[in-house]
Amino acid sequence: MRIAVDVMGGDHGCGVIIAGVKAALLENKDITTIYLVGNKADIHAALPPRGFRDHRVRIVHATEVIEMEDKPVVALRKKKDSSIGRAADLVHDGHADALISLGNTGGIFAAGTFKVGRIPGVDRGCIATVIPRQGNEFVLLDAGANTECKPLHLAQFAVMGSVYCREILKHKNPRVGILSNGTEDSKGNDLTLEAFRLCKKLDLNFIGNVEGHDLFKDHVDVVVCDGFVGNIVLKTIESLAVGMFSMLKRELMHNTQRKLGAYLAKDAFQSIRRRMDPEVYGGAPLLGFNGIVFKSHASARERAVASAIRVTASTVKNHINQTIARDIAAANKILDAEINPSANT
Repeated sequence: MRIAVDVMGGDHGCGVIIAGVKAALLENKDITTIYLVGNKADIHAALPPRGFRDHRVRIVHATEVIEMEDKPVVALRKKKDSSIGRAADLVHDGHADALISLGNTGGIFAAGTFKVGRIPGVDRGCIATVIPRQGNEFVLLDAGANTECKPLHLAQFAVMGSVYCREILKHKNPRVGILSNGTEDSKGNDLTLEAFRLCKKLDLNFIGNVEGHDLFKDHVDVVVCDGFVGNIVLKTIESLAVGMFSMLKRELMHNTQRKLGAYLAKDAFQSIRRRMDPEVYGGAPLLGFNGIVFKSHASARERAVASAIRVTASTVKNHINQTIARDIAAANKILDAEINPSANT
């Protein structure tokens, strides 16, 4: 198992990312090679202070970085020696099975699209975000890559999300729903109504439309929407979680009696915090590409980077792309007949 890590895209410098790589290698012996992709001088300077020496590490020099303010496609084309681009080249050329980056999300998605390439039959790649809730978690996709979608794209997102939920999160028969403004079959806009019709034809555990208040009720495992809606949902959830913990902390510190109650319930609060901790998930996979592509948070610290590598390694080990390719091929036979009926008569 070979993983390329772009060490130049994070907010805290390549040293933090390298520390996360070290932690991941210590716990995962299945990884045979880790490519540290970035400025060679910076990487060499960061290794000794962390006591990092591992025969599985290879350094790949890259002189440029796609910055957060760069336009992704333009930057990828102009910055030919970018760390994201070099990491994607390693996957495309067969030297690595996966790439991880903390950098510009659009840049990573562009590298996946134009360098790694899509799985045959996949019309659009997408961002799949795993969101915790009581008892288990659900997958939201697309979480921001495609702001404009066709019904075909949502149907393919449903297939890919179902595969990821089944193979990686171990939900035996994931319940798939389309995010809409009502659960009735007639609710939604032109996009969701046609996507609903297509998903009903597919070999999925499709439960129909779901609303926002269904997401945290253990009612659906794969939530499908376009990237515009998905990103708003994701950012709202993240903001709400931060706001709720802040309000709770303020109220519990209001007087001595409440402080005592907070002390008695501290184990419960810590358990909830651990459950909601984004560092456990490390970021989000980009599904639909010929190699595993994983986006970690730009603000990720050592633990989150290690988690990103752990999840990525699990994705490679479970042959997720081969399964997506198989299920997409089967789905496309149905979708093509539904979208272009005259071509099949």
